[in-house]
Amino acid sequence: MIRFAAVLAAGYVLGSKAGRRRYEQISGTYKAVTESPRTKALIDVGRRKVAEKLSPDPQMKTVTPIDAGTSVLQPEVVKDR
Repeated sequence: MIRFAAVLAAGYVLGSKAGRRRYEQISGTYKAVTESPRTKALIDVGRRKVAEKLSPDPQMKTVTPIDAGTSVLQPEVVKDR
């Protein structure tokens, strides 16, 4: 019984050390990827595209430009496929 407990204890200690190293490796990689400016830009673009698709407000299109600062707009008709 003591031999069994010693084997379990040794396995636990060795496994936890290896597991901690692997956790630190995965955690470091995750932080490096998510804190990258390029990744943040890609996530922002994706969020904007999803928001545009899910927006309950219709997209507006210019019907008639009146002058440089004023235009007449109307909702754009989106046909379902």
